[in-house]
Amino acid sequence: MQRFVFAALALAAMIAASPAAAQGACNRELLQGVAGDWVSALEKGTPFEMQLGEWSDYRENLELGFMSAFFDKPRKVEWHRAFLDTTTCKAFVESVILDDERPLVLSTQLTNGFFGVSPIDNIVTEKGDWKFDVQGTLTAARAENWAEIPTGSRMSRADLTAAANAWLDARAAQGATTTERAYLVDEVYGAVNVLARLGEKRLPASYTLRIENGAVSSARMAVDCGAEANCAIPGGDLS
Repeated sequence: MQRFVFAALALAAMIAASPAAAQGACNRELLQGVAGDWVSALEKGTPFEMQLGEWSDYRENLELGFMSAFFDKPRKVEWHRAFLDTTTCKAFVESVILDDERPLVLSTQLTNGFFGVSPIDNIVTEKGDWKFDVQGTLTAARAENWAEIPTGSRMSRADLTAAANAWLDARAAQGATTTERAYLVDEVYGAVNVLARLGEKRLPASYTLRIENGAVSSARMAVDCGAEANCAIPGGDLS
């Protein structure tokens, strides 16, 4: 009986520690569905388009928030792109919303856990945030090349993460230190998304990197300025 209790506790700990294990087999089809449900939720103005458990943690700009406050109305998603991480069972979705009242660019990591989608980490940028330009973001995003990396040329998860860290660390000399990094890695597209706190003010930030042949070939950055409108940040040059 004692052995059974210990085994049950060990299994519960393993499931809690690994969303992918909890699903049994986390695959790209499942995560593409998670990403699609997020876009549908945005467009219908309700989080219940997603497979949510009885309780789902929603973090907006790296702070606990309320999904009911964010999903206050339907919003047309003009453009979106998704990356899928089958190791951590996460989907990342970048979304552009051209709403006249409140245009938004969203950088969202969604974790598919044992009881449904949770947590949801949503970096929300809008007018007043760092270099916010919804039309410019839309134009640049549509022009980027995100073709699949040929199978024989794909970098490993470890190498992609190391390249992303080297790129981020190189900006620390400019004062652009990043802490509390949360990674999503998609080897198929050479994509790494990192949610982090930026600089001394610990601003919520999202970095989306395309890494080919060991080097960052394109980068997108979104920063929430909080109460300081049009904030200046160190290391804003992404070249």
